[in-house]
Amino acid sequence: MSQTEAWTIGRLLTWTADYLKQHGSDTPRLDAELLLAEAKGCSRVALYTQFTDVAADAERTAFRELVRRRAEGTPVAYLLGRREFYSLSFRVTGDVLIPRPETEFVVVALLDRVKDRAKAGVSAEKPLSIADVGTGSGILAICAAKYVPNARVTAIDVSPAALAVAKSNAADHGAAGRIEFLEGDLLSGLPAEATFDFIVSNPPYVSESEFAALAREVRDHEPRRALVAGERGTEVIERLVTQAAERLTPGGWLFMEISPMIEAAVRAIVEKEPRLELSATVKDLAGLARVVQSRKR
Repeated sequence: MSQTEAWTIGRLLTWTADYLKQHGSDTPRLDAELLLAEAKGCSRVALYTQFTDVAADAERTAFRELVRRRAEGTPVAYLLGRREFYSLSFRVTGDVLIPRPETEFVVVALLDRVKDRAKAGVSAEKPLSIADVGTGSGILAICAAKYVPNARVTAIDVSPAALAVAKSNAADHGAAGRIEFLEGDLLSGLPAEATFDFIVSNPPYVSESEFAALAREVRDHEPRRALVAGERGTEVIERLVTQAAERLTPGGWLFMEISPMIEAAVRAIVEKEPRLELSATVKDLAGLARVVQSRKR
């Protein structure tokens, strides 16, 4: 293509998609569109009506910097400062994991069990107590507060920086008044009398060996503490299962996101806890194990 040809929106997207593909992006065209929309301050859809428009110099400069950082491996969500989850937009920073579609299955499992309670005639007058352990950006806690009308939610994280992001997201979605944010290691720092009808968690479940093999953009940019559990990948889950058994009300549920590779190990951990009863593992659309469910006897 001639260097004297104008840098239209269409030309920028075509060139950038090819460039990002050469630098390891799995979704180069999508990345290019999202970053250019960010540089222009418009929606991604709006780009499709501007293909022949020439990009302004300021837009090209902003876009060039975003593309440079993306080519170096910075995830698009961190460049944009947000990510969609369960049809809601959440702020994200390098202090929290980037929300992923797999975690939506935890929300679905929770809402299904809440509906089961209603069908069984359990009174809705008393607020349901829900804990989100390792809340990160707050996605599970905020979805619980928004979609379970009588929920009283406790969001816990060991990272003060992550809690700041979660609080900001809760404020954005009008849920701050129904969520208590606590700094702590799993459930160990809660008052002795604190119990919950539901506990949800996307805990660290990556082993040390798996971490070394993760994609560069995950390994080099997302918080290691929120990913890696230890040599086996189940160390945090082992602690959480024991603590959840203590904190759940009779008939209460624990939902944990897992890697399909450790499903058998996680189910074995739950089976060794006499106070919990295993339920069917929730699978994703590809048929892979995603959420281990258990109930307090």
